[in-house]
Amino acid sequence: QVQLVESGGGLVQPGGSLRLSCAASRSIFGIGIMGWYRQGPGKQRDLVAAISSGGSTNYADSVKGRFTISRDNAKNTVSLQMNSLKPEDTAVYYCNANAKTSWSSAWSDYWGQGTQVTVSS
Repeated sequence: QVQLVESGGGLVQPGGSLRLSCAASRSIFGIGIMGWYRQGPGKQRDLVAAISSGGSTNYADSVKGRFTISRDNAKNTVSLQMNSLKPEDTAVYYCNANAKTSWSSAWSDYWGQGTQVTVSS
């Protein structure tokens, strides 16, 4: 079982910055797309940003130009740099990875435990 461990959430004022990081906790045979999702109070979980193993990225329109996703394939980590944060960015942020644990296993989605990001003055 792949475990994703997130770090970096917290409280920040509007206009501030935070960096979220996520690391896979055990050896994995392969990781495909990695991404960050968020879920605000009473809302569904939505994609924030995703990155392929080759470095192609995709962002939600609401974060384009403010957030940057990156990954280190050698370390099986993914990060999200969040700048110019707004109150509407407040949510629990979840790391996601599509991965397989062995040559014969199926590709499966794995999730982190979530980290709270609160943007407030």
